[in-house]
Amino acid sequence: MARILCIGNALVDHIVRIPDDKVLEAFSLPRGSMTLVDQERSRALRKALKDLPSSMASGGSAANTARGLAGLGIPSGFLGSAGDDDYGQFFYAELEQAGVEPQLLEGSLDTGVALTLISPDSERTFATYLGSASELSASDIDEDTFASYDLVHLEGYLVQDHQLFESILELAAEEGLMVSVDLASYNVVQEHIGFLRQVLPGNVDIVFANAQEAQAYTGEKDPRKALAAMNGEFWQVVVKTGDQGCLVSEFEKTWAIPAEKAEVTDTNGAGDLFASGYLAGWAFGRSPEECALIGTRCAARVIGISGTTLPTATWEELRQQSAELLVYRPQ
Repeated sequence: MARILCIGNALVDHIVRIPDDKVLEAFSLPRGSMTLVDQERSRALRKALKDLPSSMASGGSAANTARGLAGLGIPSGFLGSAGDDDYGQFFYAELEQAGVEPQLLEGSLDTGVALTLISPDSERTFATYLGSASELSASDIDEDTFASYDLVHLEGYLVQDHQLFESILELAAEEGLMVSVDLASYNVVQEHIGFLRQVLPGNVDIVFANAQEAQAYTGEKDPRKALAAMNGEFWQVVVKTGDQGCLVSEFEKTWAIPAEKAEVTDTNGAGDLFASGYLAGWAFGRSPEECALIGTRCAARVIGISGTTLPTATWEELRQQSAELLVYRPQ
């Protein structure tokens, strides 16, 4: 069976329910926003919130995808950087418990934390401290990084370090690995569009994008036109269209896969676990259409819960639901 290595930011999601929005005002956090904060501000926030009800889970886009792959029975690993602290130990333990092989490098800063502040009306406000996650560098990547893996999956946020991103692509090519990339955020695509247009074609096999990200990459607002524009640059392209499902292409073939009906509680992690399902299908040699079907099933389950960690029983149900597809079939 194919093995998949996911590379990205090692972050702990620290979810706190706040009684009112006073703390948001005190720390100048706009309601409903995602604000990057420094170490001092992150520590001050955690101190102010320490007596409130909270929960934690390992997070970060690529780590979420790695845990989803493990949940579907695919051998997976995660490479990232975390601090030598309680959050870092928690992150490592969560990956191991999920069945993911951690390659967790020790950074000099605190472990990255995405504080999620939930107001009484369920509005979510994020204060994200990247910390040691930002210290992963090109010098940390060598041929041993990819030993025993068949595909490397990258979260788009890594593109903010051009040297790191290029080094991963170059080494993956040298070691004969397939490469998939989740574009992750339309504003990141906009900011680095020149670099992405230069390095992705010819170096990346599978690209995941939502409609906004596909538009940012191609300039095409219509998802079908965006898919067509990207089709010639990559082996497989996936454009996710929310509650409409997704569009998939492989060379001249295209498919429209409807979304599974689900009660929406929290869309956080939907794209990450879609990638888990899709890549699990790839690992079993399934067609793009079949891969996308597994992806939509995973996405439907995670949007029905709060957070990105599906319980073991749900993974068992998903494996049973997709049992006919999670069997190897060479193309």
